[in-house]
Amino acid sequence: MMDFDKMDGLVPAVIQDNVSAKVLMLGFMNREAYEKTKSEGRVTFFSRTKNRLWTKGEESGNFLDVMEIIEDCDQDTLLIKVHPHGPVCHTGSDTCFSEKNDPGILFLQKLQDLIATRKKEMPANSYTTKLFEAGINKIAQKVGEEAVELVIEAKDDNDTLFLNESADLLYHLLVLLTQKGFDLSDVVRILEKRHK
Repeated sequence: MMDFDKMDGLVPAVIQDNVSAKVLMLGFMNREAYEKTKSEGRVTFFSRTKNRLWTKGEESGNFLDVMEIIEDCDQDTLLIKVHPHGPVCHTGSDTCFSEKNDPGILFLQKLQDLIATRKKEMPANSYTTKLFEAGINKIAQKVGEEAVELVIEAKDDNDTLFLNESADLLYHLLVLLTQKGFDLSDVVRILEKRHK
């Protein structure tokens, strides 16, 4: 239970991108802002300068969708993991610390986590579930098919098709890794060893 009494009714809220793990900004919440954030799923702060609640993005449209809220060990600071809709800083920068926030490659780990969840839960009407139900041979065959399609597109001049085939190959490779009980980080470790 958050302790709003330690700092005269306010607690700091560290806002972090859910995928890139970049710290985007720091704001303050009172109990009302905290409850509104939890109930609406969008970050709302207490503005000390305006002396009122304000939902981040209410003017710019750059809302912060809440993915997870974590209380620190002393229950007087929040870590809020978000999906940002555009730049976070009022200056137009990705973060209030003038850093670029590009989730990029880290999304692959999130995708593999989702694939692992699909394997565990096997939801109906999921393409990933159908692959797991088909078994290792079918998954490996799909990786091979996607690799061939990528090679074919690499020889042509359509960058959109080439990139889409690249995405298909990566996705099916992640499914194959998951089926074999491996993680993308296992492959990364091998590449790191080779780089040394």
